[in-house]
Amino acid sequence: MMKYEQITIYLQHFLDNEVRKTGLNRVVLGLSGGLDSAVVAVLAQRVFKDDLLCVKMPSQYSSKSSLHDADELCRDFGINVITASIEPMLKAYEELNPDMDNLRKGNISSRLRMTTIFDISAKENALVLGTSNKSELMLGYGTLYGDLSSAINPIGDLYKSEVFELAEYLGVTKSIIKKPPSADLWDGQSDEDDLGYTYAQLDEVMKLYVEDRLSKEEIVNQGFNEDMFDMIIKKIFRNHFKRKMPIIAKLTSRTINHDFNYPRDITL
Repeated sequence: MMKYEQITIYLQHFLDNEVRKTGLNRVVLGLSGGLDSAVVAVLAQRVFKDDLLCVKMPSQYSSKSSLHDADELCRDFGINVITASIEPMLKAYEELNPDMDNLRKGNISSRLRMTTIFDISAKENALVLGTSNKSELMLGYGTLYGDLSSAINPIGDLYKSEVFELAEYLGVTKSIIKKPPSADLWDGQSDEDDLGYTYAQLDEVMKLYVEDRLSKEEIVNQGFNEDMFDMIIKKIFRNHFKRKMPIIAKLTSRTINHDFNYPRDITL
């Protein structure tokens, strides 16, 4: 079997198993017109068919091409999709906070989208699927209680460069695969411009450090940029809090997330 054929089969079983064990049969996800949400949408459609609902949540900063790409993907794969714009909410908040910089605008946009998608999930009695890849999670390139929030995430252990390859295997719309990664959080925003390096460059170093456990010296001696390595390590450790449940101060003999831990699917 090809690598991505095996991964696809596994992820389909993962989604089916993890959703069904909750007692729910429906899923929702935010569809941006970008690569990650497109891949999750295609995987979910294979498993849940009409029990998948994708939600476009544009703002005044969303590019028309991204919305068009999202529509084309849904047409190509027969995916149910609705639009729930965050523009009125975002504009109202901006009017109350005229001094907001791009980072704050990006964070509030992401959190408004998650507020919207979780409300829709309650209405539809469905679970929210996550769309953050491993590169973003390791670097902390996401908004806490925003795009990092979900009930189940099928692609969180795939680096961005691997998500591109999986998208090719799944037949994701070419215009989505070819365009530069962007969350459309403000005019002209680009993921790789924000990070200062391409995902291909970052992933190569992260795989050596995270998967192969190589030291800084070993990685730099292979010819990789030392400044890039230092930036990666700083982000991985500085953003570790985004990858953990909130830390609870221990006061009793059995404290949640300390020594009162059970598998999430445990039953009586």
